[in-house]
Amino acid sequence: MNKVILTGRLTAEPELKTTPSGVEVTSFRIAVKQDYAKQNEERKADFFNIVAWRKTAVFICQYFHKGDGINILGRLQSRQYEAADGTNRYAVEVVVDSVEFPLARSNNNSASATAQPMQTSDFDGFEDMPNNDDLPF
Repeated sequence: MNKVILTGRLTAEPELKTTPSGVEVTSFRIAVKQDYAKQNEERKADFFNIVAWRKTAVFICQYFHKGDGINILGRLQSRQYEAADGTNRYAVEVVVDSVEFPLARSNNNSASATAQPMQTSDFDGFEDMPNNDDLPF
């Protein structure tokens, strides 16, 4: 299975291009913050190359701009090419299947902001689950 889900911010303005055969394409990078940081250090970010085609490319260029948050569902693709100096290069990028606007944070006291941790009583019936020896795989 080859599925990638990323939530990050665009590092530059996406630019819509058209291939010689008339297909729209855009490529850009997003920054995704890492979930953790060492004590007394800032959280770091990972940067991912993204490619979108056709209507998805047009949509991204119309509604997303540098610094905007974006949710991406896609797949990893690797490719090899020859650079101008004759060396072989490799690129790994995420090919977009769909995009979404990230959920906006609200300033009111919504249920998600006041969610309570789950208690063991929330797992009623858990003891009725089969143990690993009863599973067919």
